[in-house]
Amino acid sequence: MNILICDDDKEIVRAISIFLENEGYQVFKAYNGIEAIDLIRDHVIHLIIMDIMMPKMDGITATMKIREDNMIPLIMLSAKSEDHDKILGLNIGADDYMAKPFNPLELVARVKSQLRRYTTFGSLEVDSYVLQTGGLMIDDEQKVITVDKQEVHLTPVQYKILKLLTTNAGRVFTIEEIYEKVWNERAINPENTVSVHIRKIREKIEINPKEPKYLKVVWGVGYKVEKIEKY
Repeated sequence: MNILICDDDKEIVRAISIFLENEGYQVFKAYNGIEAIDLIRDHVIHLIIMDIMMPKMDGITATMKIREDNMIPLIMLSAKSEDHDKILGLNIGADDYMAKPFNPLELVARVKSQLRRYTTFGSLEVDSYVLQTGGLMIDDEQKVITVDKQEVHLTPVQYKILKLLTTNAGRVFTIEEIYEKVWNERAINPENTVSVHIRKIREKIEINPKEPKYLKVVWGVGYKVEKIEKY
């Protein structure tokens, strides 16, 4: 699989490359957002590792441009560790976040985790490729989501959250359950991570995200997708 590393620090790019190449991945290197976008245009990329602070085009701007038409899994890096940076990264389409300095072996583990989720969307057992509740429809074979016949675009993590809840429409999942089923790891303080993704999903599938029709909070418990008869 092909992994794009984008960071203006060439030593960091080189170090990450060594670890990933030892795992059998092919690595593409970029040193600013413009170079990253050009590489994505010219090559098949399966996962992106994107730094935030870079010259010419920063990682936030590059990620927003990539997300306009591409749902490649993306892990964001930043020298800062404040929650603001993490939430900003998740808000604009990152699937995971790591603060520098980080353990390269942990980064490799997160790369593998993201690639597993990206390549095994169909792992949940369903009776049909098509899931539907009201005007919300998920074609799990084509990986297409429509609301009232209008297509909406989600990141891979957002897709899996919505698929999990829609497959079990009417059932309430706790934040911890959502995190452990989607991220496939033990939940430790997952509230911010899950709530950011839930909010972004609502913005895309709801006419009025403040009064959601489909993706609802059950206060003190968790979230659910409302079970609505087909129409």
